[in-house]
Amino acid sequence: MAEQPKDQYPTIHLTGTDADLPSWFTNDFCKYKSLRPMAGGGNGQLFACYDSNLGRRVCIKRLAPENADNRNERLRLLREARVTAQMSHPNTVPVYELGKDDTGAIYFAMKKIEGRDLFRILSLIAQKDPDAVREFSLDRLLGILVQAANALAYAHAHGVIHRDIKPENIMVGMFGEVMLMDWGVAKVWGLPDEGDTGKLKDTGENLEERLTSPGQRPGTPLYMSPEQVNGSKNIDERTDIFSTGVVLYEILALREPFRGRTIDETFQNILYAPAEPPSKVAQGRKVPKRLDEICLKALEKKPGDRYQSIQAMINAIRDFRAEALDAEGRE
Repeated sequence: MAEQPKDQYPTIHLTGTDADLPSWFTNDFCKYKSLRPMAGGGNGQLFACYDSNLGRRVCIKRLAPENADNRNERLRLLREARVTAQMSHPNTVPVYELGKDDTGAIYFAMKKIEGRDLFRILSLIAQKDPDAVREFSLDRLLGILVQAANALAYAHAHGVIHRDIKPENIMVGMFGEVMLMDWGVAKVWGLPDEGDTGKLKDTGENLEERLTSPGQRPGTPLYMSPEQVNGSKNIDERTDIFSTGVVLYEILALREPFRGRTIDETFQNILYAPAEPPSKVAQGRKVPKRLDEICLKALEKKPGDRYQSIQAMINAIRDFRAEALDAEGRE
């Protein structure tokens, strides 16, 4: 792994922890200093900054200026902040504050995670980056997926469906922590589904932006479940199980199971094309038969044929890992 900058993890000093509150102390937005734009954020804006009250780096998400007067975007950001805060699980990001900035725009502050998302990790492995290949064995990748799925299990138990599971939303921190990110399109019990039931057309626009914008079905095409593609009004936790199965497939085969040349072809594949076993398409990677079985069960077209809870899928992966460890010990 490349050496981290020397200020990546600043030392904690007594002068920064035991000093009395200054006379200018405030809880207003001006306590956040040195805002720097970050990539991502969907229809919002992400900034890394310094909380001068508590002496720590944080991440702030707020509405983009063009969405400041958009009621749907405002409510969506509030939902994301509150859902994320109420998850309160080791594999979700802690939310510190919800407020208004100095222009009156809604924002929320959360822990800043230093690390890489799973998509970046898998991309490096696919490029045969020696550090990534050495650091992220199949067993570790399965462990990362299990940790993200633990957050899903917690969410499902509290009536929340994520609806946008993908490698980009699984963050792996520099110290091994795993966070399931971006609850902006989550469905909460009692909340009607967003989007219409019309079929999306491939117009050459940015598909991810279209699918996560108001009036469109939430989700990202390559990871959407058949019921999301169909615009079903009865989405439940099994849609997250399908998307988790797509992520597992990508971990095993370093490619997605349903990618088509166009969005319509991708959707047709999701709806009707059976996924080939990962072991058949993985190039230069040995995929155990049991992982084929776990993956394909999660990718069944009918929700009733999949794992009926994310915990059942977690247990299957854990059992495989335990059996693989026992087999290794016997060799």
